[in-house]
Amino acid sequence: MLQRRHVLAIGTLAVTGGVIASSRLAEAEESTDVAITAANHHQQHPGAATGRIIEPGIAAFTTRMPVPAELRPVRSYGSYDYFEHTLQSADVEILPGVSTAALTYGGSFIGPTIRVKSGRRARVNFRNDLDHPANVHLHGGHVPAGSDGYPMDTIAPGRSRLYDYPNRQPATTLWYHDHTHHMEAEHVYKGLHGFYLIEDDAERKLGLPSDEYDVPLMIRDAAFDDDGQLFFDAFGDPYSTRLTSMANGKVRPYFPVANRRYRFRILNASNHRSFHLRLNGAEMVQVGSDGGLLPKPVPLTELVLSPAERADVVIDFGRHPIGAKLVLGSELGPIVRFDVTQRTRDTSRVPAVLSPLPPLTRAAKEREITLGLSPDQQWFWIDGKPFDENRVDITIKRGTTEIWKITNLDDVFGGIEHSFHIHLVQFRVLDRDGVAPPPGETGLKDTVVIPAGTSVRVQATFADYPGLYTYHCHLMEHSSTFQMMAQMEIVP
Repeated sequence: MLQRRHVLAIGTLAVTGGVIASSRLAEAEESTDVAITAANHHQQHPGAATGRIIEPGIAAFTTRMPVPAELRPVRSYGSYDYFEHTLQSADVEILPGVSTAALTYGGSFIGPTIRVKSGRRARVNFRNDLDHPANVHLHGGHVPAGSDGYPMDTIAPGRSRLYDYPNRQPATTLWYHDHTHHMEAEHVYKGLHGFYLIEDDAERKLGLPSDEYDVPLMIRDAAFDDDGQLFFDAFGDPYSTRLTSMANGKVRPYFPVANRRYRFRILNASNHRSFHLRLNGAEMVQVGSDGGLLPKPVPLTELVLSPAERADVVIDFGRHPIGAKLVLGSELGPIVRFDVTQRTRDTSRVPAVLSPLPPLTRAAKEREITLGLSPDQQWFWIDGKPFDENRVDITIKRGTTEIWKITNLDDVFGGIEHSFHIHLVQFRVLDRDGVAPPPGETGLKDTVVIPAGTSVRVQATFADYPGLYTYHCHLMEHSSTFQMMAQMEIVP
């Protein structure tokens, strides 16, 4: 039986995280050249068998942030590209000079980016060289049920599986990660994650920053023991232990930039933590979200991303002199520093209109979905029920447009935040408690944060493929450990 403290540990501090964010973010903005030293005390993690949780004693901004490598097709045919990929254990260097054991796609802590064209099919053969079952979920992808990475549909050790990705979506920033039931949280935490980018001609014609000035940026948190190994405890408190931020798999790196515009495809790959991102008070312009480009650019000085959400932002370093150093910071302090080091010509732009969305169609069905604690306060449930792979919670006729009102009932213990993800579809956020969504949520999305005691209405059309798909909280410990997942069947 799970102890009540376990639910509290991974839930209630979602509220207090905002308080921590304000103080640490202020510290990050006060200095762009701060040295992060080892903590002068080591705290024992609840439930830890060995090792101590530490703040790694490394100086900030001494390691260059890498750009994830790209996975190239092995062969290209008339209608599709064929890729080969491997799930494998690997020793990686996250902390300078330290070898850290990880679970990976392709041997690197951030899996290689898969870049494809809209309308052109990709087939990816994944081989599992791990010593236990695992799988692949293309998060945000409209894919057949057999290629979705259903939690019980895994690849056995030593076996391979061909995943079919039709890519019948507009240009967007997706990501792929493990979705093995009961193991997803640990697998992703230890490195089974990577970018999947869909491109199209319409987006390229807009003139947004491209090529080397279009940079995937995965941010997340972690805890390390005193041997430099990733420490994972599904029942622990991620907010007080996972205190080390990473950018593309490095701890507080720097990234040299030219004095021009860059596009950063920011993904929050944390299991549990939302990030409140600022850039020394400088302006960022959001141009995209989970499902692609926004209708128009959104200037902002703070960007909030819950786990699994993405935001494409353009930063104009041409507004800053050579030698300027800008720190992207969060509640954990600095994440990455951008160093303006050279001059170059810039022909990119951010047009006033990006990708207008079509009018909403009439919904044939409206549903009420609730997120909340179980009566004994031991589990997180959807609609008052734990996940059951043998139960279909919702049946949807293919091609149907539906409106879901998702209500977070967890206003106890100071409030517990949830992040809600629906497989197979992108949706439109209609409102939050009857109020129109903020500009950054006006595009297509597949994941939405729902604060305690609030509701969000979303609309989606389930037009693509029949089969069994899940919807769940994307705070990974909630879904993989605490049963906060349900499933829908799309029928002909």
